[in-house]
Amino acid sequence: MDYNDLVKAANAHLADLQTLRRDLHQIPEFGLNLPNTLARVLRDVEGLGEVTLGKTHDGEPFTAASVLIRGDKPGPTVLLRADMDALAVTEDTGEPFSSTNGYMHACGHDLHMAIGVGAAKLIAANKDKLAGNVVMFFQPGEEGHGGADIMLEQDMHMTSGDKPISAYGIHVFSGGDNGVFESRKGTMMAAAGDMIVTLTGKGGHGSMPWNAKDPISGMVEILSSLQTFVTKHFDALDPIVINPGWLRAGNTDTTNIVPATASFGATVRSFSPAGYAATRELVPGFIHNMAAAFGLEATVEFSASTRVLQNDGAAIERVERLTKSIFGEDRYLEMDAPIPGGEDMASILLEMPGAFVFLSAAVSEIPENERQANHSNKARFDDSVVGDGAVLLAALAFDHLSA
Repeated sequence: MDYNDLVKAANAHLADLQTLRRDLHQIPEFGLNLPNTLARVLRDVEGLGEVTLGKTHDGEPFTAASVLIRGDKPGPTVLLRADMDALAVTEDTGEPFSSTNGYMHACGHDLHMAIGVGAAKLIAANKDKLAGNVVMFFQPGEEGHGGADIMLEQDMHMTSGDKPISAYGIHVFSGGDNGVFESRKGTMMAAAGDMIVTLTGKGGHGSMPWNAKDPISGMVEILSSLQTFVTKHFDALDPIVINPGWLRAGNTDTTNIVPATASFGATVRSFSPAGYAATRELVPGFIHNMAAAFGLEATVEFSASTRVLQNDGAAIERVERLTKSIFGEDRYLEMDAPIPGGEDMASILLEMPGAFVFLSAAVSEIPENERQANHSNKARFDDSVVGDGAVLLAALAFDHLSA
């Protein structure tokens, strides 16, 4: 396969892919049910392959799709993934194609869909050179809703009849040097989930707190001691991040009531399966003991978590080789360390070896110190990179499956 041909074809498709990205940016949807988003994507992949739609999940719509592109010659299957969901963020970027519905593609998933559609077009146009099959995942619910796990549970990766031998995905970010790909072998991203703590005491009059059991005081003490507990009980070389994101207690209409309950929610991040298990084992005991010292009862609940994202070494070597040979030596960087962000691509990479890759879509004219990070309501992305992202995904498939 001559990858220069893929680059030329991607350049020819670029304007259409940018139009797709900007159309999708204006209709962001949240969670597992993205009917308008999926309809727009399917319009652009019509005729490229066999489409399998997601089935109802827990009685609710699940708008996922896998597109199977069969090569002209038999062989194994490779999976490529693009996520589709947006965030509950009100956009403030000033882009002419801004969202106005209270949601926003603040994490660049609109670019991911354009990259996925572009890769599907490149592969389908060259399926005579394909000895095997490509399954393209268009996945909802990446932002904490377990969409990848549901697609796997529904066997949407098995549409060719065979389990894929490898899987790849690309994620854009708004910093760095535009057009540069980054990744690393082994652990790349953390397991990420939520911890919800509720403290129950005894309500009373604010003038006589000794007649009550104040959950606010207990919550304050737990939160102030939690970071020390983490540093003293977890390996500094296998870090744990526990950071509170919200607190709830009392009634803002009055100050003279001791409430009966107080609660907080925290994000929990770990970089190894052992660290993941240890947080669930050790932290609840600490919270229960601290609560008991204040005469309180505590409940500690952990949400479903993404898993630690671990890249296969051979897959990363393939990514690096192809990126440098197609785009140039300076277009690939090896990450120094994992990042504490979470990604449910991790579940796919537990099922099959593969790699997840970052791609800078930084807007170059914005000074680096003024660029807003992913998830910001002011985050902006340069969609001129979607063609190169499509080329890399397609090249990875052909590198495995070239006839």
